[in-house]
Amino acid sequence: MPLYRKYTREIAETLDLLPQQEIHNMVQTLHNARLAGRQVFVIGNGGSASTASHLACDLNKNTVFPGYPRFKVHSLGDNVALMSALSNDLGYEYVFSEQLANLMNDGDILIAISTSGNSPNVLKAVELANRQGVYTIGWTGYAGGKLAQMVSLSINVPNHCVEQIEDIHLILAHMITVALRNLAQNEFMIPMVIDAPLLPA
Repeated sequence: MPLYRKYTREIAETLDLLPQQEIHNMVQTLHNARLAGRQVFVIGNGGSASTASHLACDLNKNTVFPGYPRFKVHSLGDNVALMSALSNDLGYEYVFSEQLANLMNDGDILIAISTSGNSPNVLKAVELANRQGVYTIGWTGYAGGKLAQMVSLSINVPNHCVEQIEDIHLILAHMITVALRNLAQNEFMIPMVIDAPLLPA
């Protein structure tokens, strides 16, 4: 029993340390992207690929509100044929950047998820996105790695257990889904203040 209590206690302690202002800025930035019809791309490896797919599913489905713009979210880890082709022909570090090169437009959003913050294919995709006017958001763990220094908006989970970092990334995915759904539902009921960084023109 002590192990289970320790695990849940560490999760709770880490949740209390999450950067609330940065999370708020991310929600507002994604809301702006939704209203502007911008695309949102999500990438990650392993457990982070699963979180990316889960986030794309939730944003595309669970934020739908009648008469309101829908999200356009793409998880770039879901096309196994394309990923295997790019890995085989070019190398695994290109599996996300090459897909982005086909799809991204100025002002789109890239959410890059990496527990270490040092996954080469994630970093390569962020490098390309930054050059092409895509707004980049990084979800990391540990000390943030290189990814936290490269993105426009960094959300770090200050924890050194990979499983707990992945747990909290999924909580973060659900947290922002609920927040974005509430924004859509409440837009005509309360004044809205958009104080996140403006998306590129």
